[in-house]
Amino acid sequence: MQERKFVTIEPKILYFGTPVALISSLNEDGSTNLAPMSSFWALGWTLMLGLLDETKTAENFARHAECVINLPSPEMWPQVEKLAPLTGKDPVPEIKAKQFRYEHQKFEASGLTPMPSETVKPMRAAECPVQMEARVAKLHQMGGDKLNALGGGVAAEVEIVRVHVDEEFVLSGHYVDPEKWSPLIYNFRHYFRLAEKELGKTFRAEK
Repeated sequence: MQERKFVTIEPKILYFGTPVALISSLNEDGSTNLAPMSSFWALGWTLMLGLLDETKTAENFARHAECVINLPSPEMWPQVEKLAPLTGKDPVPEIKAKQFRYEHQKFEASGLTPMPSETVKPMRAAECPVQMEARVAKLHQMGGDKLNALGGGVAAEVEIVRVHVDEEFVLSGHYVDPEKWSPLIYNFRHYFRLAEKELGKTFRAEK
């Protein structure tokens, strides 16, 4: 094996390839805010969502403890990118004012279609092949110098209560077909899909 040569760097973000989600949350007027994010992970049916303090999603979670985690397909990256520079906060926070603009109608702005959820109030994004209705269990304040420079952060602990998956990607027995399903991946501020060829599988794989 060739010896690796390492370089010490300070990247602005640490997104070494993470899935993208569109988070639906409830606004004060009962409408749904829709916001892209790529800071989340799952353990069982519990998800941890990483949010900056100065976001409408964090504000909505503190007021109404429900949401939907919509997972877009790789082909949906243009719709995701349409949402990226938008914020539901009015006025736009000073820390975001140079790059973001206020938009209340997020579904219309992105060309996505709202559809009713079954167990929570925020709407689902109809075009997303995976939609997970959830309740916010806890909000954990996050710290750190680099995070505080962005205005601080919140880790939202959410419990999934219902999962909807496009039948195209479902195997018998409530399993998702990994040969067909691919999430949209965010890799250092660029959009990717998973590689088409499977490398192998864990001993616990269902298939």
